[in-house]
Amino acid sequence: MLIAKFILVAFIGYLLGSIPFGLIISKYKAKIDIRQYGSGKIGGTNVLRTMGRKAFLLVAALDIAKGALAVLFAGLIIGQEYIVVGSSGLGLLFAQVIAALAAITGHIWPIFVKFKGGRGVATFIGGLIALCPVAGLFGGEALIIGAGLSGFASLGSIIGVVGAYTILIPLTIMNGFPVEYLGYVLIGTLLILFVHRDNIKRLLSGKERRLNQKSEKLGSV
Repeated sequence: MLIAKFILVAFIGYLLGSIPFGLIISKYKAKIDIRQYGSGKIGGTNVLRTMGRKAFLLVAALDIAKGALAVLFAGLIIGQEYIVVGSSGLGLLFAQVIAALAAITGHIWPIFVKFKGGRGVATFIGGLIALCPVAGLFGGEALIIGAGLSGFASLGSIIGVVGAYTILIPLTIMNGFPVEYLGYVLIGTLLILFVHRDNIKRLLSGKERRLNQKSEKLGSV
């Protein structure tokens, strides 16, 4: 029964993550398809470059909420149930991590828009804030500062997720934070680095677009 609940929270997390808020907001507020501009992604950075700060803040908040809600729903579904595997018990924290990772996966590969979404950073931060607020807020601040100082959203995103993982290592070892938090951040960070591989190549070659560079419609001269 509990295994079925683990599958359910993963499914709910994925569906939440798949909600394409960037696409919805672009069509509602600007009557455009955000996928036809800039990077073609539906995440906050492309919305910022295409539609401006207000639309970006709305999309970012909604994408953050997807990760947080996945964790919340997992908690409501699992409660205090757990199963014993070896010398460990898998229960609430395991389910919340699975749900949050599923939400990131849904944002990156959303079923509602042919599996072409964003890069998952805001949803990663949202899940982490719900799981471990101190690490989530630290990662979010590192992201904002990194992007602001460098002028590159991709670099700020990488700094944010790596920073969150870095701070969780001593918190886990010295302060006894649950190892599940560290597992979430490690897997989430590796996933986000993977989907940023094209950005990393452009950063290294000096060809990455800056945060304030406006997005052009794809195919325009």
